[in-house]
Amino acid sequence: MKKKIIVTGCCGYVGTELCKLLIKNDYEVLGIDTCWYGNSLKENNNFKLLKLDIRNIEDISFLGYEAVVHLANIANDPAVELKPDLSWEVNVLSSKLLIEKSIKDKVSKFIYASSGSVYGLKDELNVTEELSLVPISVYNKTKMISERVLLSYVDKININILRPATVCGYSDKMRLDLSVNMLTFQALKNKKINVFGGSQIRPNVHILDMINAYLLFLKEDVSENIFNIGFENISILDIAKKIKSKVDTVINITDSNDPRSYRLNSDKIMSVGFKKNYDIDFAIDELIQSYNDGKIKESDDLYAIKKLRKLVENGKVY
Repeated sequence: MKKKIIVTGCCGYVGTELCKLLIKNDYEVLGIDTCWYGNSLKENNNFKLLKLDIRNIEDISFLGYEAVVHLANIANDPAVELKPDLSWEVNVLSSKLLIEKSIKDKVSKFIYASSGSVYGLKDELNVTEELSLVPISVYNKTKMISERVLLSYVDKININILRPATVCGYSDKMRLDLSVNMLTFQALKNKKINVFGGSQIRPNVHILDMINAYLLFLKEDVSENIFNIGFENISILDIAKKIKSKVDTVINITDSNDPRSYRLNSDKIMSVGFKKNYDIDFAIDELIQSYNDGKIKESDDLYAIKKLRKLVENGKVY
């Protein structure tokens, strides 16, 4: 009998590729998404889409589903700052509604996509799960509070929280506002990469490693609750140099007032059986190929802040 999984945010950058992977692994998936940013998934015998705001799940039954993978959120700092009340409702209140619904309907496992940025700025070179959380933006704060809300139910449901680095690589539902993806696209389209500052450190994780991590936690019962997933802690300038080694482009460096550097140590997730298979170079190569094949074409749908601003201005979100 096929295992039944619910994925919120199923039509997003990571959600799209996760649903494809789950279907390939013979899971039956119910996806929940507003489709504000579009949808490239097709319904079939193993995938059903509910075009629904996760703030309004009262009438949806989770009975018979083994797990919920909660990806839906208002993503990244600029988008959250655009409409903070919406972000607190979607990123925090809805997490509470979802886990209470999951417990009520006897779902056994809840997997949450938090963010590696919840640690804030750290001097430590190895930012492990044991360090304190000092979020510095509203987005970071919504993720931290959502984690705390979910963990308050830890005695009632199996909870795993993943804190991803910046995700990179090709998805059928692309995002071009993530560092590796953005800089690679700039190089390909404009033959110029704009780097602001450049010394800021960013941890990275390939989207294929990211979705494989979710699959691991669906397959295995892991008693530990919180895991970082991020590798290749390198500077923005070094990312640009990697791209320049593969694309005919120039790097334009300008001053920046953003000194934020983030690092992640992911030894813990490796200790429970996760294996990293992809890296930034692989992401750049596949982005170049996808662009040359005409699979990446710029639109507002590929930028969280641009699309959300348009939705807000047109009264499409509340």
